[in-house]
Amino acid sequence: MNKKILITGAGGFIGGHLVKNLKKNNKIICADIKPFENWYQKFDDTENHVVDLKNEDICLKITKNIDYIFNLACNMGGMGFIENNKAECMLSVLINTNLLKSAVKNKVKKFFFSSSACVYASQMQSNFLDPRLKESDAYPADPEDGYGWEKLFSERMCRHFKEDFNLDVRIARYHNVYGPYGTWEGGREKAPAALARKFIEAKFKKLETIEIWGDGNQLRSFMYIDDCIYGTNLLFNSNFSEPLNIGISTFVSINELVDILEKITQIKLIRKYLLNAPKGVPARSSNNDLIKKKLNWEPSIKLIEGMSRLYSWIEEEYHKKYR
Repeated sequence: MNKKILITGAGGFIGGHLVKNLKKNNKIICADIKPFENWYQKFDDTENHVVDLKNEDICLKITKNIDYIFNLACNMGGMGFIENNKAECMLSVLINTNLLKSAVKNKVKKFFFSSSACVYASQMQSNFLDPRLKESDAYPADPEDGYGWEKLFSERMCRHFKEDFNLDVRIARYHNVYGPYGTWEGGREKAPAALARKFIEAKFKKLETIEIWGDGNQLRSFMYIDDCIYGTNLLFNSNFSEPLNIGISTFVSINELVDILEKITQIKLIRKYLLNAPKGVPARSSNNDLIKKKLNWEPSIKLIEGMSRLYSWIEEEYHKKYR
């Protein structure tokens, strides 16, 4: 591409992997609110900034002479964080608003927004026989409270900036991305990392039980980070400007995810179900009819393969920290 690209949320999980992928052939400007020591991946051959993009003046300055923007900046985490920090999640709308306004003023050529499966209407997420959500299932709107509403509103902002200002936009609805170089403890981690860490703790501390939020029957699809980055690049370089699922269509229950970790670790644990813990919607996965039609591709990395890689990475990080 050989472009000057701004990646916001570059110190985060997906952002760090995207920077690593795009920096080979482009000039990358990285921005994140976290101190450098908290970035999951940081590279010496990129321009790195610790900034608060909720400030419009900062957005105007950092987007000057930029060709492309990938906006992955938001305040988010696993279901425990999302359900207990709705106002904080909603404030991320300021980031996208300021970046869109700045993109128009500074004549940015293309704008990518990372949305989420949390935009989907709650009434569409209780089908245990087929939880695959089509892009049209986001309306009539009833998304995840807080975080989901912010993402859906920001999608509409992107749409209207395209209509009113001819800004070339791309919108990806990510479905449960997992992999190494992300959060694995502290309350913001998602189910794959949280469960992998719990198995490592059980092994390290010689525990016999594992806590599972909910009854374990919740259905989810989990997409490995390599598929996420590949799909992001495909979408960005396409001509499709409407929201598009980037997620794997195969789904498992949380209990089945625990089964996979038992195979990986050869450890059998007694399951303790926390029925009052945050557990999210009953059933959610990605319908990939549209992505196959528009991009002739869909994510395909098997869950056991991805979880094996994630488990190995978290185990190494755990031992670095606690041994």
